[in-house]
Amino acid sequence: MRDLRRRIGREEFDYQALMAALSAYANPRDKVTALLRRGDIIRVKKGLYVFGDELRRRPYSRELLANLVYGPSFVSLDSALSFHGLIPERIEAVTSVTTKRPKSFRTPAGSFIYRQSPRDGFHLGMDRRAEGDVAFLIATPERALADKLRDDRGHELRTRADAESYLFDNLRIERADFAQLNPTRLDELARGLRSRKVATCAHLLRSLRSTT
Repeated sequence: MRDLRRRIGREEFDYQALMAALSAYANPRDKVTALLRRGDIIRVKKGLYVFGDELRRRPYSRELLANLVYGPSFVSLDSALSFHGLIPERIEAVTSVTTKRPKSFRTPAGSFIYRQSPRDGFHLGMDRRAEGDVAFLIATPERALADKLRDDRGHELRTRADAESYLFDNLRIERADFAQLNPTRLDELARGLRSRKVATCAHLLRSLRSTT
């Protein structure tokens, strides 16, 4: 097992990396079966694995796994809002946007939820974040909010009062945190994602910034 850990430095790895690490075995597939049975490695989905508790050196990155479970995708919506400290809740399922059909996965590494984004605006507000030896794709704060607004069909934001109620009462975003967002980026997202609700929030943001 020490040799396996030496050959695979990361906690998250694919089938090709696993086969390369087990290349010295006469029957590497049988070895994979044994590793899975003992819990030394855990299959997140076909072709994607993490190390089990005994071999794990650090917590695996659920954000990176979300990128890999279903793609193209990047973390957004509630998970990204929480990541950026805009909402107080700790999000259990990792939420992402994708150009593919909406889909959900329940895996041994957690639950992953994917919402569909317009293809032509998909790249807007996509950011690459590095944490230690792990890098993953996640929405900027503005994109995370825009995706949340688009996804929440239960609230119409036609006026400034509507937007204030939704943002500050429903989502419980702090006014000071909202005021730090970039209104130009929200305008771009409103156009790219074809969302009037995002445009309303961009207008509110400009109003708040002009009075501070």
